[in-house]
Amino acid sequence: MSAKSRFSKKSWYKKRFSTRKTTFEKSEVNNNPSLHGYYGFKLYIKTDQSANIEITLQKLTHLETYFNKHSEKYNLETISKTKSFVIDLLHIYSDEEFNLKWNNFKDEILKDTKNVLSLMAVAMHQLIVMHNTDFNSFVHPRLINHEPILNLKNLRTNCFGTLTSIRGTVIKASSTRQLLTKEILFECGNCEGRQVVQQIENTYTLPKGCPTKGCRAQSNFCPILDSPLTRTVDWQCLKIQELIGANQYENGRVPRTIECELTDDLVGFCLPGDDVTITGVIKSRNSAKKNQPSTFSMYIDVISVVNDKSRANGSIERITFDTEDYYAIQKIHSEPFLFRFLVQSLCPNIYGNEIVKAGLLLTLFGGTHCEDESTIRSISHVLMVGDPGLGKSQMLLACANVAPKGVYVCGNTSTSSGLTVTMTKESNGDYSLEAGALLLADQGCCCIDEFDKMTQHSSLLEAMEQQSVSIAKAGVMCNLSARASILAAGNPVGGHYDKAKTVAENLKISSPLISRFDLVFVLVDQPCEKYDKLVSERVLGLHRQSKQPRVKQDTITVRDCLEDRLKLNGNEDIELLDHPLMRKYIAYAQKYVHPVILPEAQEILGKFYLELRKYCAEHNNCSLITPRQLESMIRLTQARAKAELREEATAEDAVDVLEIMRNSFIDIFTDETGTLDFRRSQSGSGMSKQKQLKEFLSVLQQQAEDLSQSVFTRDQLKEVAEEIGIAKEAFSDVLQKLNFHGYLLMRGGNKYQLASVDF
Repeated sequence: MSAKSRFSKKSWYKKRFSTRKTTFEKSEVNNNPSLHGYYGFKLYIKTDQSANIEITLQKLTHLETYFNKHSEKYNLETISKTKSFVIDLLHIYSDEEFNLKWNNFKDEILKDTKNVLSLMAVAMHQLIVMHNTDFNSFVHPRLINHEPILNLKNLRTNCFGTLTSIRGTVIKASSTRQLLTKEILFECGNCEGRQVVQQIENTYTLPKGCPTKGCRAQSNFCPILDSPLTRTVDWQCLKIQELIGANQYENGRVPRTIECELTDDLVGFCLPGDDVTITGVIKSRNSAKKNQPSTFSMYIDVISVVNDKSRANGSIERITFDTEDYYAIQKIHSEPFLFRFLVQSLCPNIYGNEIVKAGLLLTLFGGTHCEDESTIRSISHVLMVGDPGLGKSQMLLACANVAPKGVYVCGNTSTSSGLTVTMTKESNGDYSLEAGALLLADQGCCCIDEFDKMTQHSSLLEAMEQQSVSIAKAGVMCNLSARASILAAGNPVGGHYDKAKTVAENLKISSPLISRFDLVFVLVDQPCEKYDKLVSERVLGLHRQSKQPRVKQDTITVRDCLEDRLKLNGNEDIELLDHPLMRKYIAYAQKYVHPVILPEAQEILGKFYLELRKYCAEHNNCSLITPRQLESMIRLTQARAKAELREEATAEDAVDVLEIMRNSFIDIFTDETGTLDFRRSQSGSGMSKQKQLKEFLSVLQQQAEDLSQSVFTRDQLKEVAEEIGIAKEAFSDVLQKLNFHGYLLMRGGNKYQLASVDF
């Protein structure tokens, strides 16, 4: 080649690359019909193998015909904006005409996925350009409904290079990077000839030689990063953890994980805690260095992501139903006493506590989600507190096992970030988010045992009410979904529950946290000969048999109608529901049943709420009942109807829920004498009698110092008692107790002398 021709070619390149990007792509790539009749052929297919070009063109024709045939599924205007389109593999497999023309399509999409995707992109690009001649971008096919969906434990070396689908939970998401290049334009330093080099496996790849005729340069190539032929895409890395179910649970093993690389429009589609279905090609990378053993790590080059959060009741998608499951659910629904049957099947190892089990079961079903009012939560929270050895932990484990999506953690080994979200710094300086227990339990339930051993309860406040977790660290601010029901259990500080103290004083937990629980149950170990005999028979019976236990019990004294209906009658013997099937029943109810409350049920709930408000106002404690309690009753009433697969919540459902609420109130407000004291707030902010005495003496000591006197009249003492919230009817008992212990000495004329304030 002469110097003149080389100079003219160099001038042609300068003139060519000085034009706008759109003009370059439009003239050189998109709208050049000479490239086998397809616009943008060189965008997706880099190697023109003359031996197979006829077969390639035939496949392009088949795909173009398929897209035109099903044009209602492919909106060209939308695809040109989103730069991607969805291909349902089940639909394309069922097209007999297409499979007759391309008879080995299934094998090629599995083993030669990259080439088939390129052909799909060329065919769709052709249709878009015919519709919009100004289109000059890449389009990306997204494959969905690829089967079978493999478990992570089934991924082996024979899966390398094949199309695979997995399901899991996102536990880690890196930040988005815009530096990954698929193709780079290089310029020769000798002749200034230019060529595009594909970056294989996202690694920096230099040209092997100069393509210009007469130039034999094999080095000295300069990348042209601002050229339209240098393709830069967004990139993100996710870590997916396997879904642990009863059918695949392996004890004592860390859950399996795999990394997934996302590009282009898939970036930012998932957040930690989301359940996703990943479809992509299994690849491996060598992470070893020189003179080290050759080790390869497996990852997935993602083609499509289906996020369950974008679906209605997305977490239930992890549970699949077959024909046998539907028949089994129908058989369960035909039980004469369905709610009692479910309550007895929840945790048969623990005798009694039917009301507590009923509250836990209603929490698992949940209320009806309000689409228009997303700020109103549809989930409930339950707290169990009481003496050790009453089965609180076993009931929590049963709930975690039965829930379609359940996470069980222990409070004494969990940190604040372990419950919410952790931000970690990568080796390249970027930050990534790792999901905690609440995020992993999104749209499920999170069971927290040893709740009293937790050191930082404040991290739960936002998650329990706002159903989200916010993080603001290192300049990163984000909000993650944590729509999880919290089922917690804890032991009192002293080892045994002291009814002279409130719930907050027994657990040493702040009042705002306790107020977020819809139901609070207090379990106290009280000696009862008949009850203890039945419990011992149940425990001994569990050790005598290895199969699923049958429930058999005698009628005992009950305190309310609902508990009477939940107990079995006489020597009634029933076979309980196993947990895997019960999990599918709950998942079915959550997915397909969305009850609404009938007017008569609304009237019952409203009347009960107003009566409580009125009673509290008469006792100068309006903070006892708030609209938060009314919302709790609404959610539980909806769950009561959902448990029996009914679309309407009736007055009977409302009455049952009020029975459960009354039992919760009785547990909370009963003092050490067995009387109901509504001055003890449900949130735990009310004072116990011992704390009232301390507060009363402290105020008297302050007044004695201010007035320089130690003698007070009865009327003065009554005014002090009213200031700190001691009821009038309890004032005489307070004076008598303080006088008995020698803190107030009685003088003549209804006068008392303050002696000491030290206990």
